[in-house]
Amino acid sequence: MGVKIGINQIKKDMFIVVDGQPYRVLGYDHVKPGKGQAFVRVKAKNMRTGNVNEITFKSSDSIELADFEQRQMAYSYFDGDSYWFIDANTGDMIAVPASAMEKEGQFIKEGMEVFIFLDQGQPIGVELPKSAVYEVIETEPGFKGDTATNTLKPAKIDTGATVQVPLFINVGDKIKVDTRTGEYIERVNK
Repeated sequence: MGVKIGINQIKKDMFIVVDGQPYRVLGYDHVKPGKGQAFVRVKAKNMRTGNVNEITFKSSDSIELADFEQRQMAYSYFDGDSYWFIDANTGDMIAVPASAMEKEGQFIKEGMEVFIFLDQGQPIGVELPKSAVYEVIETEPGFKGDTATNTLKPAKIDTGATVQVPLFINVGDKIKVDTRTGEYIERVNK
């Protein structure tokens, strides 16, 4: 059994166990209706299936924290089915199936340091750094003097993902991207 905490202590990015399934908390809402008991609505991602569910708890409920092992590893390569990571200290290699990294796979780069979450030795999720710098490899040319900040255009970055960027971004520019949302943050000077 994992550690139990009161539902009111829940925080974003916590790992919890619900009905034997490991979940990652994406967000939560404390609801106090005019009548009846207060409750907490939790938005959480099932780490085994990747599905996002809304789970409601009474404010008096307690939840079990998932007992995951978390290892810091560096991304090595993709073999078509799995992303391979290496532990710099031990040389251990871990393969994470592509299905467990649908979103993260777009933003992972060789050598990137990530956290891998293991449930009973099985990789169930990967956490990338909150942001990373990528090179723009394909986009429509920008226009001189066009500094409109609210107009965006698609740009392909060096991992193959497409990100919406401001019009002044050109091929060869380095940009910082939020790896969780895929949103452009800023241009980075080389």
